[in-house]
Amino acid sequence: MFEDRREAGRKLAAALAKLNLRDPVALALPRGGVPVAAEIAGVLAAPLDLVIVRKVGVPGNAELAAAAIVDGEPPDIVLNREVIEACRLSDDSLAALVARERPELARRRAVYLGKRRPASVAGKTAILIDDGAATGTSMKAAGHPRAMPGS
Repeated sequence: MFEDRREAGRKLAAALAKLNLRDPVALALPRGGVPVAAEIAGVLAAPLDLVIVRKVGVPGNAELAAAAIVDGEPPDIVLNREVIEACRLSDDSLAALVARERPELARRRAVYLGKRRPASVAGKTAILIDDGAATGTSMKAAGHPRAMPGS
């Protein structure tokens, strides 16, 4: 459908530019959303920032999200009840999967954000950007109030 993520970003940016968004802020989910978001931020002359979430995949299929961990203090969890029920994950199994992903969330926060303060989205139009959405769980987590930078 697209040559690469940058082309996808340019096409999405062209569509978004027609909306005349008020004070847009491009918020990328690393890593795949960053090249898409960079194109959008450039076209819209918008700040680019990151939203750190971590998908919690089911055993045997890491791309199928049972949940996503929202970065913040303390981190929060967005559950995908349909996947949890379909995979018959117990509370204990889910807790173990979440615990396994927490260190990676912390590592990504440190590597991608360091100690800098994220751009504020208060009163602005936040555009959440990833390179795809299988179940939508990571995007739902990214839109969680605690995940929004400076809100």
